[in-house]
Amino acid sequence: MSTYTAPARDLYFACTELADLAGVHTLPGYEEATPELLTSILEEAGRFASEVLAPLNVVGDRQGARLVDGKTKTAEGWQGAYRQFIDSGWNGLPFAGEYGGQELPWLVATATNEIWESANMAFALCPLLTQGAIEAILAHGSEDQRDTYLGKLVSGEWTGTMNLTEPQAGSDLAAVRTRAVPEGDHYRISGQKIFITYGDHDLTDNIVHLVLARLPDAPEGVKGISLFIVPKFLRDDDGNWSVPNDIETLSLEEKLGIHASPTAVLGYGNNEGAIGYLVGEENQGLVYMFTMMNVARHSVGVQGYAVAERAYQQAVQYASERMQGKAIDDPAGERVAIIRHPDIQRLLWTQKCRNEALRALALVTASCMDKASRHPDKETRAAAADMVEVLTPIVKGYATEVGLENVSLALQVHGGMGFIEETGAAQFYRDQRITPIYEGTTGIQALDLAGRKLLRDGGQMTLRVIDYIRQDAARYSTISEDMAKSLGDALDAVAHAANFLISRSAESLREVGAVAEPYLRLWGVVACGWLMAKSAHRANVLLDEGKCDDHLNAEFLRIKLRCAEFYFASEMPLVSALAERVEESGDLVAGGHVEDFLTR
Repeated sequence: MSTYTAPARDLYFACTELADLAGVHTLPGYEEATPELLTSILEEAGRFASEVLAPLNVVGDRQGARLVDGKTKTAEGWQGAYRQFIDSGWNGLPFAGEYGGQELPWLVATATNEIWESANMAFALCPLLTQGAIEAILAHGSEDQRDTYLGKLVSGEWTGTMNLTEPQAGSDLAAVRTRAVPEGDHYRISGQKIFITYGDHDLTDNIVHLVLARLPDAPEGVKGISLFIVPKFLRDDDGNWSVPNDIETLSLEEKLGIHASPTAVLGYGNNEGAIGYLVGEENQGLVYMFTMMNVARHSVGVQGYAVAERAYQQAVQYASERMQGKAIDDPAGERVAIIRHPDIQRLLWTQKCRNEALRALALVTASCMDKASRHPDKETRAAAADMVEVLTPIVKGYATEVGLENVSLALQVHGGMGFIEETGAAQFYRDQRITPIYEGTTGIQALDLAGRKLLRDGGQMTLRVIDYIRQDAARYSTISEDMAKSLGDALDAVAHAANFLISRSAESLREVGAVAEPYLRLWGVVACGWLMAKSAHRANVLLDEGKCDDHLNAEFLRIKLRCAEFYFASEMPLVSALAERVEESGDLVAGGHVEDFLTR
């Protein structure tokens, strides 16, 4: 079983050289986000993750969360680790000081989130959901609701959840049946919610549930959904949060992975009705919930490559220690560690370059989130918002799919031992497998990218983003002509694919839906290629200017160059195949019949 070491130098390089920490540092309120502070945060987060969270990962997997007499018990060590986590202020990193947060950029928070997810994904899911609840209440709650809940949520004294779907609904939230009946200054909530991450636990004294429900006279479909705050405990007459709300934990799901993360089935209002409080206006719940969902989708994308980073580290350690066979170019020599074998090196290089590319993609998106909310220039805010709109479904969909492929490659490095639970490689695969599914499957992200983000405005926003990337890439004066041409051709391919889908949408939306996933993958390969080219350029600049130091030394930067070169040699050739799939396979799928699958 390997240890975990936070990739602090890689995170620092990605934040400072690729994601424009210098620009984020100048935004109002983010003046303290200096490279020096980033270094300190990454070092301390890495220490906490390796010493406290990572050792609990296998403990949580083996013990899991348990429902005992209707109450959820977390795994051994969870309560102590959570207390240390919130006492250290990690929960409130990106939130406003007026609510007890540290008001640091999402760029910095995303870098630390990777560390938590790598060390212990099942643990990190709890603050992930709380962050989303904070954003939703901050954006759409009343002043009284913000004053009531945000301080305790930001500190981590309480946690938050997202209650969307139900047994009959799945991803079709138009089918939600949970009811909310008005009663004075509150509502009575009744219904059942499933797949509620940390829907019940013993880490805090209260849990703030954000619940989608329908009013009695609400219109059908998603236009009739409202959002409610439904605390696990309500205030008593003395103002103490001690009165149990009418919420019951009916069961905890038995899952493939993330066993220590309690995924609850919650029953609301099995007696008199759970008391809830309307957020914002009636029938606007899904709009409000998207604030929480978009934060969560970006965070899940981080999970995708964060677990892959942990699996990669273990694969490198195993390959360095496992003696098997002789070097292919020295058959008469001694047995060697398998890391000497070219195929193992191919597996490791593939994981390394993909993980670095995905990290850059998520951090650049986080940087754009910061600029979209705080940049003083209106046009810059709008451009950053465009980037966030287009890149978020790519981060969620592509990073989780490729992250899963990487975890599988890490397991493959172990050979047969990877299939044995004892090594721990299998846990990473089991845990990570959920990431392309929850918070919207890859197919849903693809439809978002090809539908809402492309077709709704005739491709104007998408083409603006492509132009922004072109302008940025035009400044990479130190990369090779071959790399520059490959990137330019890839951007042409994305633009052509976007225009092709726009042209086909008028005739066949089914055809667009049929190729939305390869369109998302095409975007993912190209967006990652853009940032790997930028990585090569920045490494060259630092080397040429002699700006190497003990932190970003010359060998580290040369590895960055080799990593970028490997990405362009190994991943960028996929562009032509994916572009062809977008243009050639849609009509074959859309023109098929259900009977094609049912006929025997």
